[in-house]
Amino acid sequence: MADSSFFALLDRTKYIARWGLMRSSIPENVQEHSMQVSVLAHALATIGRDLFGKAIDPSEIAAAALYHDCSEIFTGDLPTPVKYKNDRLSGAYKDAELDAKERLFAMLPEELQAGFADVIFFEERQPERYRYIKAADKLSAYIKCLNELSGGNGEFKKAAATLRTTLDTLAAEMDELRYFMEHFIEGYGLTVDEL
Repeated sequence: MADSSFFALLDRTKYIARWGLMRSSIPENVQEHSMQVSVLAHALATIGRDLFGKAIDPSEIAAAALYHDCSEIFTGDLPTPVKYKNDRLSGAYKDAELDAKERLFAMLPEELQAGFADVIFFEERQPERYRYIKAADKLSAYIKCLNELSGGNGEFKKAAATLRTTLDTLAAEMDELRYFMEHFIEGYGLTVDEL
């Protein structure tokens, strides 16, 4: 038996499908989603630091983003309409996510826990900086919708509109996200020959 199942369990996030209520032309799993969120969060933090003079460490944000859905190894990916149906349900799910993080964290050898605590519990420990990851998570979902729509899958039309409204609201208070939306989001709707 292995000393710890931490990394082996994390590796299994590639088996957790996202968008469970939607007919996706391009399947997406939690592992690839986490990587994309990490790239986007790093971009937002770099824009914040380099263009808007904010005291933020893009590497710290990127590392935390890699683990932002680690709880789903135990909870699975609960579809957004279910997760946010009402306050009681979303509160219970938040508790389940924290419990899952604690369970996963406890699998690490004690001598490694200090090095992973900040990334696994980033949302709880750094709520102000977590907004970069939250914005990147919404961006990732919106990009998924754009990809599906550009492939002719109208199933994602309402989700795209809802996410765009959410992103526009977040961008009104977040210069980094506004800049990303103004300068980069259009490229996601282009074909490879147009890029």
